[in-house]
Amino acid sequence: MSHKGSPIAPPALAPGTGVKDLVDHFFTAYNAARLKEACRLWAELMARPEVTVGLSLSGALTPAGLGPSCLVPLVRRGLVDFIISTGANLYHDAHFALGLDLHQIGPGSDDRRLREEGLVRIYDIVMDYRVLLETDRFFREMLKAPEFQRPMGSAEFHHLAGKYLAERQRVLGLGDVCLLGACHEMELPVYTSSPGDSSIGMNAAAVALAGVGFSWDVNRDVNETAALVLNAKRSGGKTAAVILGGGSPKNFLLQTEPQIQEVLGISERGHDYFLQVTDARPDTGGLSGATPSEAVSWGKVDPQQLPHSVVCYCDTTIALPILTAYLLEAVGERQPKRLYRRRDEALELLRKEARLED
Repeated sequence: MSHKGSPIAPPALAPGTGVKDLVDHFFTAYNAARLKEACRLWAELMARPEVTVGLSLSGALTPAGLGPSCLVPLVRRGLVDFIISTGANLYHDAHFALGLDLHQIGPGSDDRRLREEGLVRIYDIVMDYRVLLETDRFFREMLKAPEFQRPMGSAEFHHLAGKYLAERQRVLGLGDVCLLGACHEMELPVYTSSPGDSSIGMNAAAVALAGVGFSWDVNRDVNETAALVLNAKRSGGKTAAVILGGGSPKNFLLQTEPQIQEVLGISERGHDYFLQVTDARPDTGGLSGATPSEAVSWGKVDPQQLPHSVVCYCDTTIALPILTAYLLEAVGERQPKRLYRRRDEALELLRKEARLED
């Protein structure tokens, strides 16, 4: 049997070449070819209606504008079903709904001078320090509202926060610029794997000093995300993990399967599809570089589905716009699953199947 694939013989690029044609016919080798495989994996397999797609977000993606440009369109078109994010991405997402500006700047800027001018830098993005103070004030005031005066999982917190942010962007006439606002309206659950590790968590801790009743129910998050995965499988479907970056959100998405199999003793085989965009190497021991084949050994990925996994070593700010444009052209949209309303039902299934031993 020949191991040769398609010949590498692309035509000359022509003006007006669309993204799908560009990827399909001109991304022929190295990580361009891996990005092509990622686009096709998502468009041809993961976008099928029976697949539940979990998306993890790490790195400073929303300050770069990837919320309104890519993530909101993916959510609005039903191409993502639940999200696990760093709190920082969701905090910076709020700036857009509040009408607070972020700007471009050179990465070699003098940070001592920026500090003197009251500016905060994220590589080549800069914002006025007042952007942080106004966003902090928004979250502290929101946390004093009656519906927040109890413990809750991060999905419920973000759903409620998304309601406030969606209304704020509507009043300000800003358009569809907020990821949490879109997720609220699409009933898409959004989780944070480390809720204390962000400015949202810092503000929650601050109001706790004043006796506000809100607190994070992290146990619910662990069980609820596992329940969404189990419910998808028991409904005759498949699950897909799309990982942008790595870190804690990556593990929180993938640990759903060990929670089901190892901890709760439920018979399962792992996620069916795995797609990661990362710039981390596997040999340094960091989770961000851990491969899908390594995940098989933990039960995170179904060993029979390992051929349906792609790792693209690329900057997410390059890969995500291409992935999004490809999906919008190749798939368009699919029926949203609106999993937020099904969380309690999924948890009940998890309780029934759990086999905890002393």
